[in-house]
Amino acid sequence: MLDAIVYPAISLGGLGLFFGLLLGFAARKFAVQIDPKVAQIRDILPGANCGGCGYAGCDAYASAVASGQASPDRCNAGGAEVARKIAAILGVEVGPFVRRVAFVRCAGSREKAREISLYEGVLDCRKATIVPGGGTKACKNGCLGFGSCVKACPFDAMYMEDGVAKVNEDRCTGCGACVAVCPRNVISLIPAALTVRVTCNSTQKGVGVKKICDAGCIGCGLCSKVCPAQAITMKDNLPVIDPDLCTGCTLCAMKCPVGAISVQNLVKGEEMAG
Repeated sequence: MLDAIVYPAISLGGLGLFFGLLLGFAARKFAVQIDPKVAQIRDILPGANCGGCGYAGCDAYASAVASGQASPDRCNAGGAEVARKIAAILGVEVGPFVRRVAFVRCAGSREKAREISLYEGVLDCRKATIVPGGGTKACKNGCLGFGSCVKACPFDAMYMEDGVAKVNEDRCTGCGACVAVCPRNVISLIPAALTVRVTCNSTQKGVGVKKICDAGCIGCGLCSKVCPAQAITMKDNLPVIDPDLCTGCTLCAMKCPVGAISVQNLVKGEEMAG
């Protein structure tokens, strides 16, 4: 009777010990070596998981930086200080940190933009674009005004004002969530220090623009002609400003006959020496 209990117990114990040793060996043999720098970098990151760096979250970005697949200065939420700390861990130098923010390329408020219809559907820009008429405004390139970007912003950095989305740049991390949901590509990420900004997204030209919006760019190209730094080119009847060439002289804004270029009274963005 005793043998019937003892021997099976010994056998099971022996099997347990054998498989335990086997699993321990396998764990050591096939263990994935984790770079300790990944954990160090992850501890420095703010943990916003906003995606502004171009990766799925802080963990993914930390791994990419540690392996050399990403630069240490791509965390907009952390700014220059985080970039410096990551660079110190990696033993590398980084250049000037360029903080980027979202900017709405439309000034077509209810007062300035013509409305051609009533809309009684779901207050969502993406849904509004697929119904007949595509929203209430005559301009088919401007802000629809239903606030999908505001709802998508995880940092409460956007708000609606008179039918147009606006950005609180002090809160904006440049995560790009608003850019992704805008069905008309009205929002873009730009350097926060960029002084002059085009406030129109319409591809029409001349009188056709003024018929639908008093704030629209007429595509005359005068801004491009007067820019002493040759920082402005015309594309699809709209001026495109090269932030690397722009000196912030504001001459383009002063010469614009319709006021479609705004001047931002901003302090120069954070810069960081290597």
